Amino acid sequence: MVIRDQYITPAEQVAFSRHFGSLGIHVLDQFQHPDQKEILVLSNKKNQDCSPVGFEDAGRYWHSDLSYARLPMLGSMLYALETPPQGGETLFADMRKALETLPQTMRGRLEGLKAYHSYTRDDKAKESVEGLRPVLNIHQLSKLSDVVHPVVRTHEDTGARSLFVNPGFTFAIKDMEPDDSANLLRELFEHSTKPELVFTHEWQPHDLLCWDNRSVMHQATSYDTNYVRHIHRTTIEGGKPF
Repeated sequence: MVIRDQYITPAEQVAFSRHFGSLGIHVLDQFQHPDQKEILVLSNKKNQDCSPVGFEDAGRYWHSDLSYARLPMLGSMLYALETPPQGGETLFADMRKALETLPQTMRGRLEGLKAYHSYTRDDKAKESVEGLRPVLNIHQLSKLSDVVHPVVRTHEDTGARSLFVNPGFTFAIKDMEPDDSANLLRELFEHSTKPELVFTHEWQPHDLLCWDNRSVMHQATSYDTNYVRHIHRTTIEGGKPF
């Protein structure tokens, strides 16, 4: 859902987000908003000392926000303060439709399977062309560990079922040989990102974009960094996937 032409303060974004549940705090605490720690700043701006204002290379790979957490985020909100004239879009893949359009034999194969998710595992999907991904410090690493979630999850509000794997954070199927696991995940990722399953949001300044992480995964696209892309993100905590 996109709500255009919003002029809200960081405090107002946090207050609005809290109507939907408790808010998550990202492990990259150096990119928290100085007045609202619940906001993760996504930005290519620089401070006077040339240090980054925000997480510049955020999400340029398919992922579901914090799927690597024991309790992944049920929803996310992005509020755009500045956007480039082109590029920097956000793509969404419909994971409910992705599951529905798999062959029946594949859907049966996925029943009961679980997968590992991690923020720290090396993965080609998370490699930055510009090398902008920050290195985690010891304190940040101590907050992270691998987690296991079902490959197919059930939406606790609607009962709808969706694929719950993503190239950014899902690295293996539990109790499956490595080659078989890699092949299965690759097949699911390729299927989930077919053009007919993907929606592209083209940003305008002051867009407020909200989505359900239980039903979609998303990805940011590249843009000309001579322009500014400055966005505030909040995330709403969810329950344990089942």
